[in-house]
Amino acid sequence: MTEPNQPTEQAAQDAAPLRVAVIGAGPAGIYASDLLIRNEEREVHVDLFEQMPAPFGLIRYGVAPDHPRIKGIVKSLHKVLDKPRLRLLGNIEVGKDIHVDELREYYDAIVFSTGAVRDRELNIPGADLPESYGAADFVGFYDGNPRFDRDWDLSAKSVAVIGVGNVGLDVARILAKTGEELKVTEIPDNVYESLKDNQATEVHVFGRRGPAQAKFTPQELKELDHSDTINVVVDPEDIDYDAASEEARRNSKSQDLVCQILEQYAIREPKDAPHTLQIHLFESPVEILEKDGHVVGLRTERTELDGNGGVNGTGKFTDWPVQAVYRAVGYRSEGVPGVPFDEGSAVIPNDGGHVLTEAGAETLPGLYATGWIKRGPIGLIGNTKSDAKQTTDMLIADAVAGKLAPRKHEGEDAIIELLTERGIAYTTWEGWYRLDAEERSLGEAEGRERKKIVDWEEMVKHAREVPVCI
Repeated sequence: MTEPNQPTEQAAQDAAPLRVAVIGAGPAGIYASDLLIRNEEREVHVDLFEQMPAPFGLIRYGVAPDHPRIKGIVKSLHKVLDKPRLRLLGNIEVGKDIHVDELREYYDAIVFSTGAVRDRELNIPGADLPESYGAADFVGFYDGNPRFDRDWDLSAKSVAVIGVGNVGLDVARILAKTGEELKVTEIPDNVYESLKDNQATEVHVFGRRGPAQAKFTPQELKELDHSDTINVVVDPEDIDYDAASEEARRNSKSQDLVCQILEQYAIREPKDAPHTLQIHLFESPVEILEKDGHVVGLRTERTELDGNGGVNGTGKFTDWPVQAVYRAVGYRSEGVPGVPFDEGSAVIPNDGGHVLTEAGAETLPGLYATGWIKRGPIGLIGNTKSDAKQTTDMLIADAVAGKLAPRKHEGEDAIIELLTERGIAYTTWEGWYRLDAEERSLGEAEGRERKKIVDWEEMVKHAREVPVCI
């Protein structure tokens, strides 16, 4: 018979700290980790797994180098990763170095926050030509992501960018700036060597709808004009609104500001600058033109508003002479081996947090999703935070209700022993401080804040005190 003050085995189990693995150390994974360790219902210890040797995901490898303002987000993420009960384990590829089924033996729950780093396809003729590039690949290049190409052909004098979102603006702005303008940023040497030989003098950005449907943020759009080397142009004929467009402006201060900025670009006198960046609205790309297997132009169809904020084709086509095309039509997530993945929507099937066997089907206990792998590559930091709150609330509720299967391995060092046994050169948060110091030292030598290290093995070397021989 149990003594009144003696806890039952179940009560002891309920009181034991939860161990949770979060897969992906970008903002989504870091916010989820923070919410888990701060919750007041159960003590939680989090191991934050990251495929790269360094954390921060698209904040490090998806934000243009001339946008240090946005990279200030890293400071708040730093504060989270400095907290106790949160451990970073980098340079680990889940599905290769360790499998999901194995992780389930070491953790009570797993949260997937792997984000999206690849390009969505653009299904028009010519999209597979050699000078037709995915914007995500170019972003990976100029942000020094070691998983992407180290060199880039920038011999095209006239370039097209398809897509009127912030990624399209970033790509267009980088293409329109000079290498010297960007050398003061954190770009590595290989990126500077390519950008200083950039031949582009005309950059054309194409969107199929109007100003009220453009997905820019006002600050990004306004910043295009901050460079003395860029003349931003908008055709006055591209400023048009229907009833739905006017309503969109009234309902969103941000969208209204975007429209105002585009209107100002359209009516002002041209700026004397060596590079022109023209935003073309109501032009729907229909074909990338080729000659002898290379890009020689982009064909678009003129569109017009249909009264409901959508557009219809007019049958009027224009061929724009360009030698390269960048497709900025959205990111796409990749699946995690051993976890259900919806290829059509490119997300892990979920009900707002729980991983499902397939859309609308049953849940997989102990598995959760947050961020872009959960809802697709839309939204800003605010959306990421609310996503993490919804998911972590579900996880904690399941833990309190006793719905999580207990892990097989106890002790926080059990997973470290497995990684060490396999000879995996994992990196840590302390290792990030060492890598960070090295990058800052390289930058300081050239009068800038930081210079990124782009070589994967060199990043690992600086992050680890003791190298691992594999």
